[in-house]
Amino acid sequence: MKPLFDFLLKLCILSVILWGIVYWGADRYAIDIGSVFVAWILVILNSLTGYLLFEYAFEKEQAVFTKVVFGGLSLRLLVLMILVAVIILQQVVTVSDFILSFFAFYCIYVILEILGYQNRNKQKKKVA
Repeated sequence: MKPLFDFLLKLCILSVILWGIVYWGADRYAIDIGSVFVAWILVILNSLTGYLLFEYAFEKEQAVFTKVVFGGLSLRLLVLMILVAVIILQQVVTVSDFILSFFAFYCIYVILEILGYQNRNKQKKKVA
């Protein structure tokens, strides 16, 4: 299975599971689904961008790889911080639900992103 397809499949499966948990929690607790959705969109786009940058830089020389992956990480974090600040300052969402779900989604999707990197590296070793 191609690494990108494998990553996207895992991303979709994880998203379905997490949204099941969110809807289960929304029945029991007062959760603003819109705030959770905005946090999820930001984090999933961040993870997808990070993995695509990794895929782009994977076969490149080490200097280019380092610039793309770590420069991309820095730029992605800067953009996320700016977007989170704008969303909070404009009071677009319920802040507590947004921050809690953003933090939870970010931690979970970063793990998935790292596992995707490892999977890609393992596949290269098998070919070599």
